[in-house]
Amino acid sequence: MSNFVNQIAFVTGAGSGIGRATALAFSRAGARVVVADINETNGQETTELIQQAGGDAFFVACDVAQPAQIEAAIQQTVAAYGRLDIGINNAGIGGRFGRLLDQTQEDFDQMMAVNVGSVFYGMQYQIRQMLTQDQPGDHPVRGKIVNVSSIAGVRGMPMGAPYSASKHAVLGLTKTVALEYAKQGIRVNAICPVYTHSTMVDDLINKAPGMEDRMRKMIPIGRFGEPDDIAQAILWLCADENAFCTGQAIQLDGGFTAG
Repeated sequence: MSNFVNQIAFVTGAGSGIGRATALAFSRAGARVVVADINETNGQETTELIQQAGGDAFFVACDVAQPAQIEAAIQQTVAAYGRLDIGINNAGIGGRFGRLLDQTQEDFDQMMAVNVGSVFYGMQYQIRQMLTQDQPGDHPVRGKIVNVSSIAGVRGMPMGAPYSASKHAVLGLTKTVALEYAKQGIRVNAICPVYTHSTMVDDLINKAPGMEDRMRKMIPIGRFGEPDDIAQAILWLCADENAFCTGQAIQLDGGFTAG
């Protein structure tokens, strides 16, 4: 397991699913964790799970569609822990299930605000803080960021045009910002999960009879992803042993895109 002792990790959408699994995994690996979520009940529950296991964490309420709240959450992180080493921009929504002509301006605007704006402004405030910090020892890495995209970010997703567009945008931001700040010691990567057990996927399954079986059959490995599957890949991307890895979009999809 990678060692993140004395590192500070900030995780959005950490109240459930991939975000919770990631926050717990970082804590088990020695990091101090800031649990950011719009849902206070879920966020506090994740924080308590970390603390009960002997970890160091605190919760900050954060609506990632509001840039000022992201900035405030980063400020709280630095006020509590003195620095920021890892930013995980995970929070997102699935949106309306329907064809392009069924989507509304409100659907599209909300999707962009949450799924794209959270990554754009999240990286702005995270990198601004990271650039103020000394690089630890002679290590070439000043900070690590992982943005959670989706398989819908690397291929089309019928019945979900705004979602697919937002997740493609996350990859464009990831690659561009990785190039912009590589020389300053900040690594930026993305993870692209296939259908993973979460509230978002459960909502999608419930929209149509037989949806779960159809979705599962699309994954060669024969099962949905688990939040811990994705969390371990995120930790791998942030590990100091992988200091040469930046600007990458890792497809964690059970073989979905191999064919």
